[in-house]
Amino acid sequence: MTLGRGRTSHYLRVLGSAALAAGAVLAAAGCSQAPAPASAAGGTSHALTLAAAQAAYNHYVTISTQSAAQGNEVKILALTADEQWSYLHTQYATLAAAGTPVPTYKYGRPVFYVPALAGYPYWFLVAVPVRTDTKGQLGPAVNTLMLFQRSSATGIWTLNGTAVLDQPLPAIARDSEGYAVNVTNGDPNLLLPPYLVGATQAAVVDEGAANPASAVIASGPLTTGLYATQTAQEKSLTAQGLTYEFLLQSASYAEYQMQTANGGALVLYAMYLNTQTEHPGDVAGTPIQVPAAVRPLLTDPTAVGVHGVVANFTFEYAAVDPPSTAHGAKVNVIASSGGPTYGHAY
Repeated sequence: MTLGRGRTSHYLRVLGSAALAAGAVLAAAGCSQAPAPASAAGGTSHALTLAAAQAAYNHYVTISTQSAAQGNEVKILALTADEQWSYLHTQYATLAAAGTPVPTYKYGRPVFYVPALAGYPYWFLVAVPVRTDTKGQLGPAVNTLMLFQRSSATGIWTLNGTAVLDQPLPAIARDSEGYAVNVTNGDPNLLLPPYLVGATQAAVVDEGAANPASAVIASGPLTTGLYATQTAQEKSLTAQGLTYEFLLQSASYAEYQMQTANGGALVLYAMYLNTQTEHPGDVAGTPIQVPAAVRPLLTDPTAVGVHGVVANFTFEYAAVDPPSTAHGAKVNVIASSGGPTYGHAY
């Protein structure tokens, strides 16, 4: 059993050094994702109004807060979809296993980014400081991006993703009526077409700064930092006589993008981080412990890996994709959120 990851099996191939210098397209092998029809690009009308987006956000905050206070995680999950559902479902399973109540949150003043859309799917983004509320004791404010979507006229609004900012959010371009300017996922005026941002980040996470993708992906905790963390884990487990593989790859959820004030784009997308620890040759050996955060996902929470352990994670990311004319600029991954969503001991 293997993830198929090797030091040379997953890479981005640069289409000409001169084109790279100009911010041309990178081709991805192993984790690339073709432009998806659910990329949420729209027209220039205002089928979704600012008022409707505000009402949808307020409804989510009200119902989710009430449900959390009642310990009703089922009702909260019904208001989520895609990567947010996957992450929360796991989080609630972990809390239940530990006998910990469902957390409640206090939301600060929201800033709305509503794209000019011609039709469904509707979506919008909210930037808001969020605090945990533990019996009236508030935690520190965490600047959070919240992504909402309504897929059809008969569907409901759901929270599809959240990402915690570790850098300031860039100014978002707005039209004369205050709506965010939409961007297609194949926009040629950006350093990278948005649909390749996740795949290009993955190349750096999987292979580090030696990968050619580092020419267009900025170093940071969510790129080279994640590579350093995973390779440190690999070295630690190798010293214990085990093998460890990791692979960041594009997830099968919709991607969203809107224009920044300088002509770039804010791109929001989901990724899977798949990891596997096993005895060399997939032979039976000393039991391998399942990570504590993953254990509640197992059918048998007491199971250990005689052969190996698979622990997979789902993350939402936000990245700033600069305009192709920005000299020396790189894509900067500025926000993330997520956690374990699958575990298996075998």
